[in-house]
Amino acid sequence: MPNRALKEGSRPPWVGLAAAVWVLIAAGNGSNFALYSPSLKSVLGLNQQQITILGVANDIGENVGLLPGIACNKFPPWALLSVGCVFCFLGYGVLWLAVTQTVIGLPYWLQELRDGLVPSWNILQFVGICRGFTPHCLQIWVALVVATNSTTWFGTAVLVTNMRNFPFSRGTVSGILKGYAGIAAAVYTVIYILVLKDSDSKLLLLLTLGIPVLCLAMMYFIRPCTPASGEESSDHVHFIFSQVASVLLALYLLITTIISDVVSLNDTVSCILVLILVVVLMSPLAIPVKMTLFPAAKKRNVTPSDSSDHLVPKEGESTPTDSLLTPSSSTTNLGSFYESEDALDADMLLAVGEGAVKKRRRPRRGEDFKIREAIIKADFWLLWVVSFLGIGAGVTVLNNLAQIGVAFGLENTTLLLTLFSFCNFVGRIGSGAISEHFVRLKMIPRTLWMTFALMVMLMTFILFAFALNGVLYAAIPLLGICYGVLYAIMVPTVSELFGLRHFGLIYSFMGLGNPIGALLFSGTLAGHIYDAEAAKQSSSTCVGPDCFKVTFLVLAGVCGLGAILSIILTVRIRPVYQLLYSGGSFRLPQASGH
Repeated sequence: MPNRALKEGSRPPWVGLAAAVWVLIAAGNGSNFALYSPSLKSVLGLNQQQITILGVANDIGENVGLLPGIACNKFPPWALLSVGCVFCFLGYGVLWLAVTQTVIGLPYWLQELRDGLVPSWNILQFVGICRGFTPHCLQIWVALVVATNSTTWFGTAVLVTNMRNFPFSRGTVSGILKGYAGIAAAVYTVIYILVLKDSDSKLLLLLTLGIPVLCLAMMYFIRPCTPASGEESSDHVHFIFSQVASVLLALYLLITTIISDVVSLNDTVSCILVLILVVVLMSPLAIPVKMTLFPAAKKRNVTPSDSSDHLVPKEGESTPTDSLLTPSSSTTNLGSFYESEDALDADMLLAVGEGAVKKRRRPRRGEDFKIREAIIKADFWLLWVVSFLGIGAGVTVLNNLAQIGVAFGLENTTLLLTLFSFCNFVGRIGSGAISEHFVRLKMIPRTLWMTFALMVMLMTFILFAFALNGVLYAAIPLLGICYGVLYAIMVPTVSELFGLRHFGLIYSFMGLGNPIGALLFSGTLAGHIYDAEAAKQSSSTCVGPDCFKVTFLVLAGVCGLGAILSIILTVRIRPVYQLLYSGGSFRLPQASGH
């Protein structure tokens, strides 16, 4: 595959970061399931158990990102965004046809797929995983997986690209990007209420057509750029501006949602509120506009850094692998982002056989790992298990938040959802900035903040179990913050331990903990206990603290175990951070030469 020249300079990375905001809002389409699931239930004649299985499909689709993780090293970002657009159009298009009943009966390919998978589906029903879910609804399940899987293609494209474009500010960048991804649910909710007037069919049509058009428009601006050799003095101010803009957006969405819930707004006011929302979303563009209109008096030279992710040595310079070969012209423009891994391995073996390079050791923590090298490391699995336990416990509450509110005596749970979404954003944006500050000041591993988050979650679940008066309005915000911390801290931690070269695939593998946790803790544990308690009350709806008490106690134990493992991981990786951040600034590790 031919190498692709990368844009140099300071302005293109900031343009890409501003465009990434819109793509990540599009990538939050998986958070809309609660808005249109009532229509699926009524139009298709589904019961609550079948809707729960569709919810698991939603979690699987938006978290299983191994394919885009592999593709991000072989194809440019626009290719990944294109695949996401196709998945979004096809998946939500089928859901829109089903809800509007535009097409009576299934398309031929869906009928064939359903008939071919019936034996496997019967096996899943037999072992209890999909009990109560009929093959008649299989096409909707598949369509939902395809539709929400677009989020992994969108998210991987912009996250990997921006992490590589800003390698010296990984925590801050991941916090900003994950923050916008977390607040996407509130953006869609405001649009759903003010513009679409609570129409599920219009929402699905927006997801079918609007998201692909938006991502196609942003495709040109999401591109890898050669990063500077160090941190620019203005970067700190620019990042603060981006963080403030995201906080203002979150506050605006929270206030707008509350106002629209208590006051009836006319069309004119609704349009003005949405217009303000669009302007706030465009605010990150102020950075590249300012840099264009008011360029710095003296532009720093852009030179390659030491990482194998971004740079290739100039002619006459020695390489970390003690290469005796003269770099060719094809290796001067960061083609390593897209070169075939098999081709690289073959070239390396040939060079070793000819004595051109010296074979080096396996990579150490902080250097660039391949996925097969990472999965044999204890740190990899410690981080995966900590993520699985913490995020799995959090997603259990998120998936059952409406039922939890009813069990605690609330009739309207909209405020709880808004509080969780807002605090989820606060946890993401805050943990990125705070962890970046302390890792530079004290070289404290970011996983320490995961430990604190898991300890707070443990106490929160105990509060849930005791079911004190008003506990929901205190516990839900705490849980939302901790949930956001776990998500945001995971991103830079993976890149710092295992490098940026194969970051997309390794991080996507880490994300598998979310759907597995949703299936085990939410679909199996919480669902089984809830149904058992509801049966005791001779009702399909369970009311009272006992509905989730056992679930909360189990989740408290899960978070306690996660906190212990996180402490062990923090102690193990402290030397890595002392090496990477010695002197108060990030130092890209040398290539391992493997």
